Amino acid sequence: MTQDTAHTGRVADETVTQGTEQLRGTIGRARYVLFDFDGPICRLFAGHKAERVAADLVDWLAGQGLRGLLSATERASLDPHVVLRAVDRGHPGSDLVAELEERLTQEESRAAASARPTAWADPLIRTWSAVGVRLAVTTNNSPRVVREYLEGRGLTDCFAPHVYGRTRELRLLKPDPHCLIRALNAMGAAPSAALMIGDTPSDLLAARKAGVPFLGYARNDRKRQVLSEAGADLVVDSLEGVLRLVGTTSR
Repeated sequence: MTQDTAHTGRVADETVTQGTEQLRGTIGRARYVLFDFDGPICRLFAGHKAERVAADLVDWLAGQGLRGLLSATERASLDPHVVLRAVDRGHPGSDLVAELEERLTQEESRAAASARPTAWADPLIRTWSAVGVRLAVTTNNSPRVVREYLEGRGLTDCFAPHVYGRTRELRLLKPDPHCLIRALNAMGAAPSAALMIGDTPSDLLAARKAGVPFLGYARNDRKRQVLSEAGADLVVDSLEGVLRLVGTTSR
């Protein structure tokens, strides 16, 4: 081993250690944890693709003679929330938006039946709940769908009644901190005593606006890069290490 190689190895080890200690401190301070749903808890559209849902919403609008409500970019979007937000911007609070939102909720409900649990999420949720940390879901997905999924996984008691999701007021979707603030107020939590776990820049921005520390979850390099470029300074690619630290910091 050359001197340069040895030095590089020490720097890498120090970086890993610093990251672990930062994560340990963040977890140790958290008395309330706010989970985003699609990503940190499960892959909602693992078997019922979001791209197909977005295309179906666009096709439904076209069938109503409303194709012109969307720009070409919005029509080509792979994200159903992009379609929903676009219509809401033009017709806020309308029956059309209510119909479109309900259609998305139904699609999310179908997706929940084939959703793939995020590795280590179930035991992490149960462990955090068991040691007295209070948990909430803060998501842009339908709260009805979240409850269906949690019930199916036997996780309802870990969160109930704190599930805060999409409402008909679509301007309040993340990155607006509305759902986070609802959770904090309902649990009587100071923002500094909480932790938000999310996988998108909108989660990060909502956490910042609410004054809540943020832990990014990135299941692949692309997700990690997007979060890092958005300014997330603490990102994990697996919840296993978080589970391990919860077990040690709670002793």
